[in-house]
Amino acid sequence: MSLPNRGHLLTEQRHPASADLDQRSIGEILQIINRADQQVPVVVGQAIPAITAAAELIFTQLDRGHRLFYLGAGTSGRLGVLDAAECPPTFSADPEQVQGVIAGGERALVQAVEGAEDDREQAVQDLQNRGFQTGDVLCGIAAGSTTPYVLAGLEYARHLGSPTIFITCNPEGAQLVTVDQVILLPVGAEILTGSTRMKAGTATKLVLNMLSTSVMIQLGKVYGNLMVDLRATNSKLWERGTRFVQYLTGLESQAARELLVQAKGQVKTAVVMYHRQADYETAQQLLDQAQGHLRRVIGNVAIN
Repeated sequence: MSLPNRGHLLTEQRHPASADLDQRSIGEILQIINRADQQVPVVVGQAIPAITAAAELIFTQLDRGHRLFYLGAGTSGRLGVLDAAECPPTFSADPEQVQGVIAGGERALVQAVEGAEDDREQAVQDLQNRGFQTGDVLCGIAAGSTTPYVLAGLEYARHLGSPTIFITCNPEGAQLVTVDQVILLPVGAEILTGSTRMKAGTATKLVLNMLSTSVMIQLGKVYGNLMVDLRATNSKLWERGTRFVQYLTGLESQAARELLVQAKGQVKTAVVMYHRQADYETAQQLLDQAQGHLRRVIGNVAIN
């Protein structure tokens, strides 16, 4: 079988600082890795205009009731699944609102599924199985840019007329598929040649954090810098939620905890109950009328 030559790709180049890596001590290896990693936030910073455009596209569609899907294979796929999985506990987002789809399915989260990333037809099938439809956003993630599974998924989404985003670490990736927004992260050669779980993976994780966090803030999930859509479901979250209620009401800990209990563990609802002197049902109605934006209900209050 003839294999395409990927040796020219930026992510496949050899890093000059690690040419004798196998002869180095552990301490020296760690220093080399750390120096290389310091380039990553600089590259991400240079990509902020593209990240901004992508986030605005995602926000527009989610605000209209559509969904965001991450699509990837290997490390890229796992990072997409991770970011999607963290949206419900962090922002009380509907689990359907942000979804991660990985080549090879759930098994690929914990072990490699050989050949899955080359299966173009399966990408389309996986999106169809998830109910991906026109208006939903597809964010394809492929550090090396050539993953058939990801490219096929983006082509399918484009065919449906859905907005598309491509996150890649290779400049030529922008030429491989037509999308609405490319986020290029040219972090360069890896310390381990071709191991894009390293700098490329780190850059991808940073960008996914930026996309989901900025979009959720715009959707009203945050007040100031507090995750006010937090829903207390365990002891850690009850403690955190109580503190957030304290910050926004000035109540002592016990009173804030009692109010949070009355609000069924929902921080935003508890805060509205306090500032609008409302019962639980009325507070919920006020938030619904404000599309969940706490500031629209209570205005600007000091965060104690």
